[in-house]
Amino acid sequence: MSLTSWGNYPLIENEAYPFTTEKDLKALIDQHKDLIPYGNGRSYGDSALSTHIIQVKPHNLFLNFNETTGQLHVQAGVLLSEILEVFVPRGWFLKVTPGTKLITVGGAIASDVHGKNHHNAGCFSECVEFFNLMLPNGDIVNCSHTENTELFRATCGGMGLTGVILDASISLKRIYSKNIKQTTIKTRNLKETFAAFERYQREPYSVAWIDCLAKGKGIGRCLLMVGDFSKDGNHSYQPKRKLTIPFTFPSFVLNNLTVKLFNWLYYGKVFKKISRQTVDIDTFFYPLDAIGHWNRIYGKNGFTQYQIILPKETSYEGLEAILSTISNSGKGSFLAVLKLYGKANNNYLSFPIEGYSLALDFKIEDGLFELLDQLDQLVIKYCGRIYLAKDVRVSKTVFDQGYPQADTFRALRQKYQMHKKFNSLQSTRIGL
Repeated sequence: MSLTSWGNYPLIENEAYPFTTEKDLKALIDQHKDLIPYGNGRSYGDSALSTHIIQVKPHNLFLNFNETTGQLHVQAGVLLSEILEVFVPRGWFLKVTPGTKLITVGGAIASDVHGKNHHNAGCFSECVEFFNLMLPNGDIVNCSHTENTELFRATCGGMGLTGVILDASISLKRIYSKNIKQTTIKTRNLKETFAAFERYQREPYSVAWIDCLAKGKGIGRCLLMVGDFSKDGNHSYQPKRKLTIPFTFPSFVLNNLTVKLFNWLYYGKVFKKISRQTVDIDTFFYPLDAIGHWNRIYGKNGFTQYQIILPKETSYEGLEAILSTISNSGKGSFLAVLKLYGKANNNYLSFPIEGYSLALDFKIEDGLFELLDQLDQLVIKYCGRIYLAKDVRVSKTVFDQGYPQADTFRALRQKYQMHKKFNSLQSTRIGL
């Protein structure tokens, strides 16, 4: 059975190999080329797809935890959800978490994921104390901010192209409740949206759903959610029961009319300009995880997420142009997310820079890639970049213009002969 990504596109034939011991893994690497590590299959595009796939998820033991410092040592296949189930009841949470908890620790490092608190906490690599990495020759090296630094900087955000992460030590943060005190701010246009982000930027967590089909004076209208952990002492965390999408929807179900209707209803569900709620961890951080197989709603052709980030100084003008282009195309998304980011780190291929990011889901259909090509040119014009963990079609030219340290990454791949063993469909397409 071939493995695919969460976007169900592209579909390719591949062989997947689990491993039990480091010796088994070395033998796999010796026997094959065009290998790529594969976690829980939650990257959206082709970054974890190749002809030969190393299954990391079964490599999932908890190794050690320091109750005083919050340092957790786990194998790379452990899911973030498994960490939460064990440690939230004990008063600990992830320092950095993306919008899904259903990814592996190894995948979190390889994508250098970020979350609703990037503006004050940075990427996942900021909470990584160290990890052990198997190189193409089978050597295992310990990588951290101070040891084997170039391998650390290349692997965090390196999309599995430097080797196989075996285990990692990460820092958790103390919390005093499973609940979040949330404030929802309803804005009428992009100007109000930017003003709200700036006004609430001291809040630890912030994220906005944005109506990407709004036109004219309503372009950029959103529901901005900001919040922080409560201190009510309630740690009784239990994952929510899932509503599961039982089959793949016909492609015609998701269309311009249904997306526009959803956006109108979602924006209209909030009546007050400012309202306050208390919600739990899953509702605030992982709303989509409550719907099993939600990727099936996009139909048999699959979907892609287009996530871009623009520098702060060009974000307003750039996002106005991008949102106008999307709105005029009629190929909108009901999952459109806007976030404010803090300063970039030094990792070679990490996505965030200081500015604003927009992420949208599009079903694969005629004319989509032509639209995304148009958006690429706007991203370049406004000095932005595209997130590799979500990408399935960006060109080498567009990629290189967004990532100034791409050649440094390529040189390191050559130095350690990584290009002879670890390759994905994505890395081949963009020349990594």
